[in-house]
Amino acid sequence: MKAQAPTAYGLSSQARNLHWLLTNLVDEVPGIRSVAVVSSDGLLLLSSDPGLAAAAFQAGEPGGPTGPRGSSADLATIVSGLGSLTTGAAQLMDGGTVKQTMVAMEEGSLFVMSISDGSLLGVHAAPDCDMSVIAYHMALFVGRAGHVLTPELRSELRKSMESAQ
Repeated sequence: MKAQAPTAYGLSSQARNLHWLLTNLVDEVPGIRSVAVVSSDGLLLLSSDPGLAAAAFQAGEPGGPTGPRGSSADLATIVSGLGSLTTGAAQLMDGGTVKQTMVAMEEGSLFVMSISDGSLLGVHAAPDCDMSVIAYHMALFVGRAGHVLTPELRSELRKSMESAQ
């Protein structure tokens, strides 16, 4: 599935870089269905936009819906909620910082990884995915994206997502 991010025209070089990293993650890693980057307050910053894939399927285009039902906002909500839940659990258990959460389902997997600024990277993957490959590429994304997600860039990405909807 090709990532369908909002247009990168008019964005800063750092925002275009993050769009490129997300597109590369989705296009190059087998088994990834959709990706969302969510701010620490639960707002969608970047997405592979599974809503567009579902619309393409309904229009008869090849590829079909490969993301979760609904829109990219749904994945962002799930990622944010799961991040909050696991952070709370770690605090209750004196477990320290949550680095990654993985949910294995009958028809897929969901991975959530913390980014240094409190944002989260969420990946919805196929049931036959290689979990270690996905976790590795997520860690690469987090390492590359974490140091550039400044408050200014988060604001720019939010505005970009809002204008695309």
